[in-house]
Amino acid sequence: MDIASIIGIVGGAAVIVLGVVTSGGTMGGIIDIPSIFVTIGGSYATMFIVAPLKQAIGIFGIMGRAFKTWDWGEKTMIQNLVALSEKARREGILALEEGLDDLEDPFMKEGLRMVVDGTDGNVIRAIMENEMSQTEGRHMSWVNVINQWAGFGPGFGMMGTVIGLIGMLNNLEDKSSLGPNMAVALITTLYGSMLANWLIGPFAQKLLAQNSSEMASKEMVLEGVLSIQAGDNPRILAMKLLTYLDPKTRKVIEADVLKD
Repeated sequence: MDIASIIGIVGGAAVIVLGVVTSGGTMGGIIDIPSIFVTIGGSYATMFIVAPLKQAIGIFGIMGRAFKTWDWGEKTMIQNLVALSEKARREGILALEEGLDDLEDPFMKEGLRMVVDGTDGNVIRAIMENEMSQTEGRHMSWVNVINQWAGFGPGFGMMGTVIGLIGMLNNLEDKSSLGPNMAVALITTLYGSMLANWLIGPFAQKLLAQNSSEMASKEMVLEGVLSIQAGDNPRILAMKLLTYLDPKTRKVIEADVLKD
């Protein structure tokens, strides 16, 4: 569970409630069912126009990934790649085939299988980079859909405001209802802003960060696989891979993989 996402949702709600209460208002004053239908319902309905049915329905499951903590296992990957490099130098490339099925990362497994099969390094790079590109493309497709939903929120908020103002202008003879009606009309603008800046938009940014972390781990695996294929010294391989880690994580395993 990603506690940061929980803090963001709960913290945002708390700030809104605090702002309403300290300004002399009430929570009931900013809750309006028709405005929710127009802003949230309308913007979500638009997703069925801009995205395939599968994405429009599955968007909530993808957004749920923002509440999960993803560990790509970079430390384990480096240790495995260094150990495999040492084995390849000691026993030959074909000796790597024996332990391939024990590897948990399919990306690393397929790359090393091509090494064992004697595939040229340029071909290995092309295939693995294409796999990375396709994976990132799928991720970005979902991120774009979520960003589109966030972008439609303020627009539908303005629509709701206009609808409310029209209703207010149709009842100008009732002076006592002008203030309350104006407040209700503006609530949809608030909802649109909340949708874009709190409830939907930030999820896309969290997914972008997760994508960047995953692509960095795959790039590290690619570098390791190509180093093994090229017959690099295990120490050189380790030094290459350690550059992908932050200083704190690097220090934890540096002594283990940089052996004399």
